[in-house]
Order: sequence, then structure tokens, then C-alpha cells
Amino acid sequence: MELINYMESVVTSYVDEIIACDTGFCGCSRCRMDIIAIALNDVKPKYVVAPKGMAYARIGELQAQFRADTIVAVTRAMKMVKAHPRHES
Repeated sequence: MELINYMESVVTSYVDEIIACDTGFCGCSRCRMDIIAIALNDVKPKYVVAPKGMAYARIGELQAQFRADTIVAVTRAMKMVKAHPRHES
């Protein structure tokens, strides 16, 4: 059995999706990880015991408010990282 924060995979998925749409954003691994860390600190964690817990967690992801809150957190994090990137030029 493994305990995981389901939100890590959700946030990571949204980050990758949003970065792909923003051609002006740096997609380096440092900026990507900074966005994920900031966004995860802004959303409520959802711990599950894999693999059965993952199925229940995915049901919650279908709720519009869940998706909206997560996308807002990712977008906010992207703005912060874009304004103050910590990668080396």
C-alpha cells in the first residue's frame, strides 16, 4: 500500500496542459516545479491509499468547482513564477 497526495498528479497535469498553451512561458524544469510547488501549497491536499483510493479521487475531479479551484491555483502560481523566475538564464 502506498499513501499519495492525489493533488500532485492533478496539479502536474494541469501545469503541463497550461504551459503547452502559453508559448511565452519558460517551460524549463525549474519553473515547472516552482509552479507545481506553489499551486500545491494553494490547494487542499487529497490523500488516498493507492490504487483503490485513486478511483474515488478521480470522481471528485469531475466536479466543476474542483477543476476551477485547481486551475485558478495553477494560473496564480504561473503568474508568480513568470514575474520572478528562479531559473538560470
